Amino acid sequence: QVRLVESGGGLVQAGGSLRLSCVASGLTVSSYTMGWFRQAPGKEREFASLTRRRDYGTYYADSVKGRFTISRDIAENTVYLQMNSLKPEDTAVYYCAAVSSTFAGTSPKDYTYWGQGTQVTVSS
Repeated sequence: QVRLVESGGGLVQAGGSLRLSCVASGLTVSSYTMGWFRQAPGKEREFASLTRRRDYGTYYADSVKGRFTISRDIAENTVYLQMNSLKPEDTAVYYCAAVSSTFAGTSPKDYTYWGQGTQVTVSS
């Protein structure tokens, strides 16, 4: 049974940093494309970042590029999202997602497995 568990969210002031973690069980993060998505109240779930299986290439939404960094720790079977220079508009529930395809894109529909989410709130 696949399980993704996010943690690391919280309340931070604008300009601050947080590091989100996604611990996986039932799958090996080295063999999956792993993504981070976020959903603000009243809005659709949107793509933030992904790291592809095989070549571990990374991709970021324009809104987070240069501020967020995705990485994976194979030994810990964990994917991270380092978030710096946070803005109030980054406030959302952040979700970790996984899919076995190398060619997964930025749509939530591309992903098979999801975590329960972790709340990030950025105050101005």
